[in-house]
Amino acid sequence: MAVSTRTKRSATRPLIVTLIVIAVIAALGFGYASPYMALNNLKRAADARDTQTVNEYVDFPALRESLKQQVTGLLTRRLDAHGNGNPFAAIGAMIGVALIGPLVDAYATPDGVAALLNGMPPRGNPGERPPVPPAPAAPAPEPAPSVAGNTANGPANSENSATPPQPPQTTAGYRGINEFVVTYQHGAGDARYSAILRREGLFTWKLAAVNLNE
Repeated sequence: MAVSTRTKRSATRPLIVTLIVIAVIAALGFGYASPYMALNNLKRAADARDTQTVNEYVDFPALRESLKQQVTGLLTRRLDAHGNGNPFAAIGAMIGVALIGPLVDAYATPDGVAALLNGMPPRGNPGERPPVPPAPAAPAPEPAPSVAGNTANGPANSENSATPPQPPQTTAGYRGINEFVVTYQHGAGDARYSAILRREGLFTWKLAAVNLNE
């Protein structure tokens, strides 16, 4: 009887070890994928202006502070580039400082988060606000019968069929164990910027910062 019990224990031990190994691998895989999942959930919620879900994935106090620092740096670099020998540089600096608060308030919102995650960061322009979400497209009307030699609608059709702005090129990856960075760039000559997610706990990630000078 004792031999039988010992045999059962010996047979069960490899199964337990295998289950533990599988559980550890699954946890590591989920942990590695967690920022990608958080980013996907956040972007979908931001595009839908789902404020409750956006609040779960954004550390708004940290994002607000980061936006303030980054926009201040953006305006400072702009003034340094164009203000040498310019008597109106001080006036421009004062105007720039006045712009920072409203701009940060506008971008530290679900609309601003949606803009950041769709390649539209703040540029530091007067009165700048995140773009309004587009309305659902109306069904296209049936084309009118074409008439030989009739070119009256040619220019209008060309304008209406203009190509919409292309989505930005994005790269995403870890920048340390607790930081995950998504970098956006529209083209080779365009400036890059990044959105930064930071870990909270084991598997929770939140948008906490931006870098407008990548």
